[in-house]
Amino acid sequence: MSKLFTKDTQAIFWNNNKTAIQRMLDYDYTIKRETPSVAAIVAPTSGNKFEKFFWGGDEIMIPLYKTTADAKAAHPNADVLLNFGSFRTAYDVTVDALNIGGFKTIMITAEGIPERLARGMNAMAREKGVTIIGPATVGAIVPGAFKIANIGGTIENIINSKLHRAGSCGLVTRSGGLFNELSNIISLNADGIAEGVAIGGDRFVGSVFIDHLLRMEENPDVKYMILLGEVGGTEEYKVIEAVKSGKIKKPIIAWCIGTIAKHYDSGVQFGHAGASANADSETADYKNNAMAEAGIHVPATFNDLPAKIKEVYESLSLPAIPEPEINTIPKTRRPKQFICTISDDRGDEATYAGFPISSVATPDTGKGIGDVVSLLWFKKQYPKWATEFIETVMKTVADHGPAVSGAHNAKVTARAGKSVVESLVTGLLTIGPRFGGAIDGAAKYFKYADDNDLTPAQFLGYMKKQGVPIPGIGHRIKSLKNPDLRVEGLKKFAKEYFPATPLLDYALTVEQLTTSKKDNLILNVDGTIGILMVDMWRALGYSEEEINEFIESGTLNSFFILGRTIGFIGHILDEKRLAMPMYRHPMDDILYDVQEAEEL
Repeated sequence: MSKLFTKDTQAIFWNNNKTAIQRMLDYDYTIKRETPSVAAIVAPTSGNKFEKFFWGGDEIMIPLYKTTADAKAAHPNADVLLNFGSFRTAYDVTVDALNIGGFKTIMITAEGIPERLARGMNAMAREKGVTIIGPATVGAIVPGAFKIANIGGTIENIINSKLHRAGSCGLVTRSGGLFNELSNIISLNADGIAEGVAIGGDRFVGSVFIDHLLRMEENPDVKYMILLGEVGGTEEYKVIEAVKSGKIKKPIIAWCIGTIAKHYDSGVQFGHAGASANADSETADYKNNAMAEAGIHVPATFNDLPAKIKEVYESLSLPAIPEPEINTIPKTRRPKQFICTISDDRGDEATYAGFPISSVATPDTGKGIGDVVSLLWFKKQYPKWATEFIETVMKTVADHGPAVSGAHNAKVTARAGKSVVESLVTGLLTIGPRFGGAIDGAAKYFKYADDNDLTPAQFLGYMKKQGVPIPGIGHRIKSLKNPDLRVEGLKKFAKEYFPATPLLDYALTVEQLTTSKKDNLILNVDGTIGILMVDMWRALGYSEEEINEFIESGTLNSFFILGRTIGFIGHILDEKRLAMPMYRHPMDDILYDVQEAEEL
């Protein structure tokens, strides 16, 4: 892995740090990435499903997940974890990600992870071949491809420092702040950087100078390297050995900051946890002299570093790098108030889930109303057996005569002279727990019983304890001897076309028990529909969590609403066609029990 990141690299961002994420997305937009570098956000305490961010002047939605495992499962190509957890959680988040697998790089911003834990975490990562950047880092960047969070600073600083496109230098530092300063110095004295990493300021970091310099040695985009070390530690000596042995052949410019330490009588801590010398070999002066003796380009002072960079760069006689076209971030951006993910009417032709209406509307397309429902309700292209089942359901529930409450209300309203819309709404408003709700209830309770491996007897006992009649069981007229032909038709369709019907099979075993008690306690049409919907979604590959969400959100009841709307409108138009007068309920059908009001 000579290149740390590419223009296709995507990350999962742990902790919803909106400012840092927006900076990454602004960088993506500026360099004209095709896909956002942040694929998902892990926000354990958030109740939202997504977060909105700007993409140039427009907005995009980044999905939120409760756990790293969920985010990784949904975005398997995201192989970088940006761990922005606090020092209290950063260790656990990293170890969890290492156990999940599939990550090539993990960056840790937190400082102060206990050293014992840090050493164990770093050893685990090396064993698994995962590059850890940090702890206590601002990250890394491959200019023109991918940058982590806040590295490089603002977009203006990034452009001025030529971090919007690849240069020739491989930069490795301990300090994040000095990384940004050096990026600017390199842009003024050379052609910018090809890759840069701030390895972090803690004493025990996951990847060290030699790890990145050896990789940069193999990266053809890197022509020379700059190492900015500091007082404390001995990692620079590994680089010296690699230069002496010939493992590193490209020119290296290096400097260790902290040379002022020799002017103090006692040890001094310089900011970072690792910036403290415990032996002569850990002092900045000692390391600078050792690097110079090994043939590394070491300036006399930090102030001489720019001239040394210019000297080495010009000695390589590299061709000039052309400036690419970039996007400009708008100065003012306004968030959108509404979100639509199912249809788009901005082009020449409106689309349903990305498909032009003309591609699904006319008979020659071979698409039916079930296809439209699958696109607009679920944003999926369902197979023919599933769309035909949806259409069968809607035809089955379209009407159940004029006596049911919804149709009755629609007819009474129509006779009052109200419009089709007003009359329809009065009918639809009756749909709920007692009218149409059995579809939702049957799916919910039968699925619960099946998920928890309840026997039919245990299921009946559970429902009795809940104090709830079993939804989807029982019919006023139909029985085993007088079966409901609508149910028989649905079962026949499912047996012929569904890949499997495990929940229906379970429901039929429950029916055997209920009908042994009373002949009309059969699986009714509402129950059959709700149960087969669950079987349909399972066969289509939805997770149990997604199916539960469909049930809780009222999706099943929506099929009843859509189908019954056809029947309600039929009754309304029937009243209009017959010019029926205002309805008044007969008094002999009302029990009057009116007592004289008590005086208080």
